[in-house]
Amino acid sequence: MPIRKVRVILKLSGELFGENGNHIDFEKYDIVAKKLISIKNKSNAQIAVVVGGGNIFRGRQANSEVDHVQADMMGMLATVINGVGLREALTRNGDTDARLMTAFNLPEMAEPYIINKGLHHLSSGRTVIIAGGLGRPNFSTDSAVAQCANELQCQVVLKASTVDGIYDMDPRKHPEAIKYKEISYVDALNKRLAVMDMTAFAMCMGSKIPIFVFDIKDLARIPEAIGGDYSFGTIVR
Repeated sequence: MPIRKVRVILKLSGELFGENGNHIDFEKYDIVAKKLISIKNKSNAQIAVVVGGGNIFRGRQANSEVDHVQADMMGMLATVINGVGLREALTRNGDTDARLMTAFNLPEMAEPYIINKGLHHLSSGRTVIIAGGLGRPNFSTDSAVAQCANELQCQVVLKASTVDGIYDMDPRKHPEAIKYKEISYVDALNKRLAVMDMTAFAMCMGSKIPIFVFDIKDLARIPEAIGGDYSFGTIVR
C-alpha cells in the first residue's frame, strides 16, 4: 500500500501582502510564493493555502451605518485579489500548475471551490489557493481554513501569526505573558485565546485536526512542522 503524503492547510493573513501603507506589495507575493515553492520541494507535502484580505479591506472596518453583510462581501472580494496575486507569483516563479479556487463563482478568474476538485488537485501535487472565505457573511477566513481543512482531509492547520505562538495574554502589550507550547482545544476555547476566532477553534476540535500557530517570520520552517517539530510555536490538539 502506498504511503499517504502529508497534506496541510496554511492560513496566510492579508497583512502579509502589504507594506509601509501600501495595500498591495507585489514583492511580498513574490517572497511568499518562493517560500511556498521551497517548502513543497523540501517536504514533498500537499499544500492548500487560505488567504485573508486584511491588507485591502475587512468587513468590520466599515462604519456602523454601512450594512455589515455588504461590507463582508467587500472583504471577501479583497481576499480574491490576494489569491490572484499569489497565484500569479507562484506561476511566474515555477509552480506553473497552481490553482486558485473561490467560494463563489468568478469563472474568468478562478475555479469554483468544489471539494472533489480540490482533493484531485492536491493529490496531483498542485498548490491550491482558496479565496473568498466561506462565501458567506459573518464568517472569517479562520472559519474557512477550519472548514476546508476538514473537507480536504488535511492533517494539520498551519496558522501564520504575528507572534510566535499562543500566549495567555498579548505579548506585545504584556512582556510577562506566558507562551503555551501545547494547549487543548477546550482550554483555548475556555480561555478565549484570540489567535483564531472561537468558531474556527470549535470546528477544528470537532474534526480533530490540530492547529499549529507560529510566527509568519518562520514560514520557511514549515517543513520542520510537517515533520512533527512544533518547538517554534504552539500546537493545539
